[in-house]
Amino acid sequence: MDYSFNLYNSLAPGGVCLALKKIMPPDGEAPVILCIGSDLSVGDSLGPVTGTKLKQQLAGLNCFVYGTLAKPITAHEVKYMNDFLRFTHPNSPVIAVDAAVGLAGDIGLIKVAPRGLKPGSGANKKLQKVGDVSIMGIIAEQSVFNYSLFSATRLNVVYKMSDIIAEGITSFVLDYLQNAGLKQTFSGIMQSFL
Repeated sequence: MDYSFNLYNSLAPGGVCLALKKIMPPDGEAPVILCIGSDLSVGDSLGPVTGTKLKQQLAGLNCFVYGTLAKPITAHEVKYMNDFLRFTHPNSPVIAVDAAVGLAGDIGLIKVAPRGLKPGSGANKKLQKVGDVSIMGIIAEQSVFNYSLFSATRLNVVYKMSDIIAEGITSFVLDYLQNAGLKQTFSGIMQSFL
């Protein structure tokens, strides 16, 4: 099931967190977050802006974030990411974040889905799917000239979407790590009684 949240809904960050809780497995390794995009185009910067915020919010925790304004994961790097993530984080689910195009009425929606995404589709690029869960921010209407629409996107829309996505993912990861810690503590206590 896909979940959608409007960027002007004050409950959207909590909705993103709850959607991730429903989609992601309740135990296992901490998720890896892959934020895709470029800092060279406002519309395509949703991933790197979100990644930068997540790096700051999740600093010092056992959680990996790839794709920031300082080190973006663009279409050029995406083709290597699946192998890299499988090798580096073999048991971690991957949350992929990217900007997308859609119907005119969908602009401003943040969509969370229980499947990976195909980055670059809005710019007519043919790349392989990445991630186990996708979070996409619809930033422009789909048209023949998608790439030019990415550069005509308002920075305010991208920034608000990145705030919502980063806040939702941060809440999810903090709950996830806290629950994993409680399970380990409980398991240790039970082992001591046996």
